[in-house]
Amino acid sequence: MPDPSADRATSPYAPRESWALLVLLALVTVALGSILLPFFAAIVWGLILSLLFTPMHRWLLPRLGRKPTLAALCTMAIILLIVILPMMLVLLLLAQEATWLYQGIQSGDINPSLYFHRAFNRLPDWVGAILDRFGLVNFSALQRKLSAALAQGSEVAATQVFNIGQNAFDFVVGLMIALYLAFFLIRDGDTTVRAIGRMIPLAPAHRQQLWHKFATVVRATVRGNLVVALIQGALGGLAFWALGVKGALLWAILMAALSLLPAVGAALVWGPVALYFLMTGAIWQGLTLTAYGVLVIGLVDNLLRPVLVGKDTRMPDYVVMITTIGGMAVFGINGFVLGPLIAAMFIAAWQIFGTTR
Repeated sequence: MPDPSADRATSPYAPRESWALLVLLALVTVALGSILLPFFAAIVWGLILSLLFTPMHRWLLPRLGRKPTLAALCTMAIILLIVILPMMLVLLLLAQEATWLYQGIQSGDINPSLYFHRAFNRLPDWVGAILDRFGLVNFSALQRKLSAALAQGSEVAATQVFNIGQNAFDFVVGLMIALYLAFFLIRDGDTTVRAIGRMIPLAPAHRQQLWHKFATVVRATVRGNLVVALIQGALGGLAFWALGVKGALLWAILMAALSLLPAVGAALVWGPVALYFLMTGAIWQGLTLTAYGVLVIGLVDNLLRPVLVGKDTRMPDYVVMITTIGGMAVFGINGFVLGPLIAAMFIAAWQIFGTTR
């Protein structure tokens, strides 16, 4: 019986067919990417949730009679309980705090100009002399600019919160897509990975290396960065509450968000507040917050992030830091995962290339 593969190998159309197939693959890939692009963040987080909670699904599977669907449903219930519901609560509280801040500034109950005026009036004469040397003695103009910047920043923050409410449908759709995708990836993840792996033209060992690196980096960056962010935000919010800073919850959430930026994140919030305390004569509050920020909040970042992120990803701390910041600049909040992930895959791909030459 003739071998069809032999006929294809000797066919004069084989080269053109190969090129046509490559062009077709490129076209359908671009087309599918354009369709999925509006849901890029939802797909990314569906994949992240599946990677984070697949070990729990595997733990539940033998305890639920080897029923993958039931184990996946139980895993999704745990995700809703420990991830989705707390996130909804935090968003609700953030919306309330941001609305309070914006309304306070609009009504005049919160007056940034008054705060800056107090701070500038407390400056020592030698500081004024230094500012005079650099032509920065026009406090009134500087106060107006700083006040306008703060008012504009609070307005932008409040607008973003209002937009979340107005675009609640898009948010709910994205959340449902992420959870729906996470369910099937948790239940059928091993089968899906094997199917995709067979289509990648690499040796099995290299495919396994790339997948292991991919899964490890995603888990390490998400768990490590989120743990550090939550701890720093909680510690910072507790300090602000103890020192009587208004809107401590809002500042805690802001510190947690900025903590995704390694090294300097939370300091962008507590640093200016400590400086304001010192400038307005609240010396012990300023010194206490400075010492607390450096020795407690900063220590969390310096100790935990290298252990939770750098150790598992096996990348230098400076690479993790640079790619995290660069990833967030390109991809937004999703970049704290995508930046180190791209760097890790880049390193792994070049290592494979070096070993196959």
